[in-house]
Amino acid sequence: MSEREPGLRVRLRNPAPIALDMELACAPGEVAALVGPSGSGKSSVLRAIAGLWRPAAGEVRCGGELWYSREAGVCLPPRVRRIGMVFQHYALFPHLCAQDNIIEALGELPRARRAARARELLDRVRLAGLELRRPAQLSGGQQQRVAVARALARDPKALLLDEPFSAVDRGTRERLYQELAQLRRALDMPVVLVTHDLEEALLLADRITILHHGRSLQSGAPHEVLAHPADVTVARLVGLKNIFSGELVEHRAGRSLVRCWGRVLEARLQPEFAPGARLSWVIPPEGVILHRRERASRGERENPVSGVVASAVMLGGNVAIRLALDAPGELPLAFSVPIHVARRNGIAPGAAIRVSLLAEHIHLMPEG
Repeated sequence: MSEREPGLRVRLRNPAPIALDMELACAPGEVAALVGPSGSGKSSVLRAIAGLWRPAAGEVRCGGELWYSREAGVCLPPRVRRIGMVFQHYALFPHLCAQDNIIEALGELPRARRAARARELLDRVRLAGLELRRPAQLSGGQQQRVAVARALARDPKALLLDEPFSAVDRGTRERLYQELAQLRRALDMPVVLVTHDLEEALLLADRITILHHGRSLQSGAPHEVLAHPADVTVARLVGLKNIFSGELVEHRAGRSLVRCWGRVLEARLQPEFAPGARLSWVIPPEGVILHRRERASRGERENPVSGVVASAVMLGGNVAIRLALDAPGELPLAFSVPIHVARRNGIAPGAAIRVSLLAEHIHLMPEG
């Protein structure tokens, strides 16, 4: 997305105490998730977009309009930016009913039209009939929907969601995920979701930006970031466990060959790495294929490795396995299989098994 295209574009730089060096882009109708652990600067980014905080340098543009530039001396106040914001704990007025909470955000409408508009917005978030209930009379999920309706009351140019699902239980959270997915189809505006929950970002976002210690490390489609992390730090932040070290041997026959564990593994062709380079590599659990006891399969000829089951834990309908490799000093290899597969193949601590590492799933990274 270029600077002249509609949508939200953010570049922020700031020294301590709030250190930032980040970029974020979000097109109209897109959900962009800003993902990172607590203290990574996510909420500071939202405050800068909304005009509630001025970083030392950078720029915020939305819809082709310059909202903030320290260099150009531009800083539009929050009311001019027309941001809709949903806070972590919703920030509803406890003494006002749902309808009146929304009316408070409709100051630009003629007074005679405000109540009707508030009811329209409550209907849009499926709260018709609950207009006169105060926040204490609403469930956590209902309070959140009032907060979303209030955020939409001023026809915002962008919608900012600050950990909006953290204050509700898991069942309510899953229902709200579905409601947000339905609602966003009707929103022709950029939506920025701040979350520390990667699973939440993968479910809801069109693109994610990984933020760590104030720096944006990687942005892209969720599946792309998960499958091809830029470096070891990103791989760990997105929850990948199978991270190992190796050396690039050569590129041959459409594959990259990596020396690791005293042998050579085939990986997806990644010509940006030069022969002889030390590197790190990662393979997600779905790239680890268990060899069947009764007969071999074609895929089991690809990077076969052996080891002993260090642990096997049932999680839902799967068994999470940690395999101690026949390679001294290496971390265990983590993957999972359905319970019936584990039982059929005698998976238990101490069992000797073989697995294959699918080359297309092996992703190379700079040494880290």
